[in-house]
Amino acid sequence: MTETEEKVNQARELIESASHVVVLTGAGISSESGVPTFRGQEGLWQNFRPEELATPEAFWKDPKLVWEWYDWRRNAVKDAKPNPGHYALAELENNLENLTLITQNIDGLHQMAGSSNVTEMHGNLWQIRCTKCGDIEQNFEVPLGELPPRCKKCGEIGRPNVVWFGEMIEMSLIDSVLKAIEECQVMLIIGTSGVVEPAASMGLVAKQANKPVIEINLDETPSAGLYDIVIREKSGEILPLLFTSNRTLS
Repeated sequence: MTETEEKVNQARELIESASHVVVLTGAGISSESGVPTFRGQEGLWQNFRPEELATPEAFWKDPKLVWEWYDWRRNAVKDAKPNPGHYALAELENNLENLTLITQNIDGLHQMAGSSNVTEMHGNLWQIRCTKCGDIEQNFEVPLGELPPRCKKCGEIGRPNVVWFGEMIEMSLIDSVLKAIEECQVMLIIGTSGVVEPAASMGLVAKQANKPVIEINLDETPSAGLYDIVIREKSGEILPLLFTSNRTLS
């Protein structure tokens, strides 16, 4: 038995013995579906970096420019499909008494795979929020017909319904996530870099609450040494082995 097979078996036993599992996913699971990470050199767009465009200040200075970038992002994501990792998590939700699925991703792939109870910490790329009345519209139009788009209720301009740099995630959402971590039996951390707060500290919260933590990530992460099981493989290959009928490790 290989080291990976042994870790998969250990992780499977933990999950099968649990009634409540918390899952945190990041860009890694979506990158396996071809979704760009929008960071590093590949994240450049017309000489702008995400940190220069994904801010309230950038939006109010030039809403059309910011929307051109988000329209480009929506176009880059529109053909992405859920991968076996997304589908495995949807199956786990169907077969588990309680699954709390938290994602840092804004691409909607978990919902497309069939997950119904998804906490989107950073919002959703396919939603437009009115800057005046706050109405949220689900919109899959690519490209958008008007930039910036207008609210269908009051006519004011809309913004992407995402959390920008300099904005706070709602405390009620964070509180519910922390409560779930404290109440679960197992936590899985999948494809997240472990450097963006508050998600970066969630595994540490689980450990402080004496919960076993399983990390699945191709890359090294800052807190991996504190976790119980660390698997350096693609989540799309490992997750189906943990809780679906397909359990053959190639």
